[in-house]
Amino acid sequence: MADVIRMPKLGFDMAEGTLIRWAVGEGEAVEKGQLLAEIETDKATVEVESQFSGTVRQHLVTEGANVPVSKAIAVVGDANEKINLDELIGDEEEDEPEVVEAAPEPKKVESPIPSRKAAPSSSATPESAPASGNGQYPGGTRATPLARRVAQQRSIDLRLLQGSGPGGRIVKRDVENFVPGSVSAGAAAGRGASALPTLQMPDLSSVRADEQIPLSRLRGAIGRRMTMSRQEVPHFYVTSEYDLAPLLDVRRQANAALQSSGEKLSVNDFVIKASALALRQFPNLNAALDGDVVVHKGQVNIGVAVAVENGLLVVVAKDADRESIRVISSEVKEMAGRARSGNVHSDDIEGSTFSISNLGMYNVKHFVAIINPPEAAILALGASQEVPVVENGEIVVGQRMQATLSVDHRVSDGAEGAQFMQALGSFLENPAALLL
Repeated sequence: MADVIRMPKLGFDMAEGTLIRWAVGEGEAVEKGQLLAEIETDKATVEVESQFSGTVRQHLVTEGANVPVSKAIAVVGDANEKINLDELIGDEEEDEPEVVEAAPEPKKVESPIPSRKAAPSSSATPESAPASGNGQYPGGTRATPLARRVAQQRSIDLRLLQGSGPGGRIVKRDVENFVPGSVSAGAAAGRGASALPTLQMPDLSSVRADEQIPLSRLRGAIGRRMTMSRQEVPHFYVTSEYDLAPLLDVRRQANAALQSSGEKLSVNDFVIKASALALRQFPNLNAALDGDVVVHKGQVNIGVAVAVENGLLVVVAKDADRESIRVISSEVKEMAGRARSGNVHSDDIEGSTFSISNLGMYNVKHFVAIINPPEAAILALGASQEVPVVENGEIVVGQRMQATLSVDHRVSDGAEGAQFMQALGSFLENPAALLL
């Protein structure tokens, strides 16, 4: 019997998606779980697997079509069976979905301010300096999705490359021409987690024209969701500071033991595990508001914000309370890699019950994050820093990290938020318990 493949709902607020590529053609065999198509949503390009085994009898939409959620997109069945589409699909509209047009090119608006004449200088010419100062977006290295994908396949760190594309953007040829070992001193220094960007003076010889850049689908989706969250969700915030010296010591020992395997645990991996265990004690924070009902989620699935080009995605560490830190670390790294290459799996970005946003790698000490609906809370992490602290009446050097919890006041209150932060601190400051 034939089965219908429908446009999946890849997010609670997803209304439609763009089918950008069929991976299996009409008349070709497909197995359940095999890649069938690639769908572009407001969040990312997502690989969609077939829910059935058989032969792809018919594509019901063309590549480039904008398709509403739940609309039939393909029929899978036996190779020779007769199929009545009217009976199989029902009373759906037969109109071909709208084909998405390419976004308009950025418009340049001439500035009314006259350009100044270029002053003679011995410094680098404008062509040698990336337009964005250090060649990066605030969220990470500036590179095309194809360049990211090739770099991931070849295990090349994009931070080591100098982009030759517009505005210093890394393109495919930069990755293909990269020679291992040919790293500049500035690039090598920039690999440290807390390293500051190399100082690069901008060209001031002329005034740039204004430029109008259309919002990407991802940036537009982020804007809509965050606006809704700030307007409809009454946030309150609780900030705590933790002693990370014991955790950093345990992490060093763990990474030394894992050196032969090539694995490396991050502070964020420990925080994910600690947060998941603390949430078991505070189900109100591992919850979602559904009308007048608070739904306590049975699973503890930690969403981890990942910076991608033109925005961010939240990948999800499933059952983080029950998984080991090594498994969490491996899975998050794999999902983050797919997110940055622009080809995530639908399961990578769905099902989070609590989120973590970490800006510590950018030397940010403290910030507050906006709740990711329909979740009830999100944790914002700053950098681990050496600071003066008082111990036994003496000033000594300590290792401290600030974290801020944002909570939906309709679901919880300040006392519970503070108690959660205390529980989180008990795990972070006694990290051996996280390895059990």
